[in-house]
Amino acid sequence: MCPDIEMGNLYSLRGLVLTIMIVLTFCLGLTSILAHLGDVAQAITSEERDELKEEARDMFYHAYRAYMENAYPADELMPLSCSGRWRGTEPSRGDIDDTLGNFSLTLIDTLDTLVVLGDLEEFEHAVKLVLKDVSFDNDVIVSVFETNIRVLGGLLSGHILAEYLQQRAGILRWYRGELLQVARDLGYRLLPAFNTTTGIPHARINLRYGLKTPKLESSRETCTACAGTMILEMAALSRLTGEPIFEEKAHRAMDELWKMRHRSSDLMGTVLNIHSGDWVRRDSGVGAGIDSYYEYCLKAYILLGDERYLGRFNKHYSAVMKYISQGPMLLDVHMHRPHTNSRNFMDALLAFWPGLQVLKGDIKPAVETHEMLYQVMQRHNFIPEAFTTDFQVHWGQHPLRPEFLESTYFLYRATNDPYYLEVGRSVLRSLQKYARVPCGYAAVKDVRTGMHEDRMDSFVLAETFKYLFLLFADPADLVLDLDEFLFTTEAHLLPLSLARNSNTQLLRRDVPELN
Repeated sequence: MCPDIEMGNLYSLRGLVLTIMIVLTFCLGLTSILAHLGDVAQAITSEERDELKEEARDMFYHAYRAYMENAYPADELMPLSCSGRWRGTEPSRGDIDDTLGNFSLTLIDTLDTLVVLGDLEEFEHAVKLVLKDVSFDNDVIVSVFETNIRVLGGLLSGHILAEYLQQRAGILRWYRGELLQVARDLGYRLLPAFNTTTGIPHARINLRYGLKTPKLESSRETCTACAGTMILEMAALSRLTGEPIFEEKAHRAMDELWKMRHRSSDLMGTVLNIHSGDWVRRDSGVGAGIDSYYEYCLKAYILLGDERYLGRFNKHYSAVMKYISQGPMLLDVHMHRPHTNSRNFMDALLAFWPGLQVLKGDIKPAVETHEMLYQVMQRHNFIPEAFTTDFQVHWGQHPLRPEFLESTYFLYRATNDPYYLEVGRSVLRSLQKYARVPCGYAAVKDVRTGMHEDRMDSFVLAETFKYLFLLFADPADLVLDLDEFLFTTEAHLLPLSLARNSNTQLLRRDVPELN
């Protein structure tokens, strides 16, 4: 997906970026950047790369075994308590608990990581556990977005890889598509969320009762990313089952969101009313609340072959680079006044953006923004949840997010520049030094103090350790040919062959594109 790049030009580009950062050092006092210059010369040998790959593997198993031995079948591991987190038994943490549904979230989210690591025996065991223990017939309200990307995506990827390994490795001979049936059951439980005036889905759903609960009947608002990050998983479910309704619903939601863009700036806001289609918050950026909507515009084109999504992405991308991209930084603006910043800090979720730029083939700004983020990481050991334009902490939490590693991995794949292996080594060392505890890995409550939080989100196993392992792994040694797959926003693997399993004739997608 990326143009060929002359390595000399790339190294010159990085040198330019580092020169800019040195100037910033004198202006802003970013002394950690100068310390970084000495690290660049520490090239990683092939032997050390292999050692780092094995250390990344060990990190995954330290966390995975802690979950399986102390938390399963609970949704998540609490690494400080060394016990499982169940919905409704632990004190409420607010909206973050909507990720949990008492459906063994971490195991489902981790299925394809086991395959990426080549542990086919444990993958088969995990599939059997999911089929034996998981039920979605629970009276619990969950996030539609999180359940879609983590659980539905994990089940679909698990099914696809089970069939892949059945055909190519001769294992799981007993498997007859059972995970797909579990995914289909979940898909139908999510469908009532789309019953709105606009077709844009509710933010939450009750897995047993749909919208027929007092808490949900009056719900009105959702975020752009929440509504716009359904198309890959829903389309995959339709194309694998032959039932077009899932893809139809997700396409309609994307069409409605496209209508809501600001017509002069082509930017999107972050929070909207699902019934009226009016914006509630008009802040526009590429981080929290909007990030994966842009990601799925491009990836819907790649996975499904629907060119209207490429057109939409290109319009949005041009707007982001015109208004939001300010040098290596990405600062929120008002969608209706795009020359006016709406805040003076950035959030950690925007770290996915350089990886998406790689997928588009726009390498230069990807290198620049990634380098800026690396300086933030070096200053604070991790990228805090929010940081100011002079790299001070705005919100110090770090839940071991994967986005920076994701971009590091894709930049390395695109450029083959060993610098990104060095970046990965720095991330690995921070995780080992500041997050590893006897029972897994603990989120950092505040990067300024290093205090831990009793939390290990499922994405640590689904994404963080997956990208860390892949960064150091030789693609030739993997049991999968990753060039045959697309990574979802949760790093689940969907096959590019789905474009051939098109339900286009059933979906009536022949209407002209909206202006």
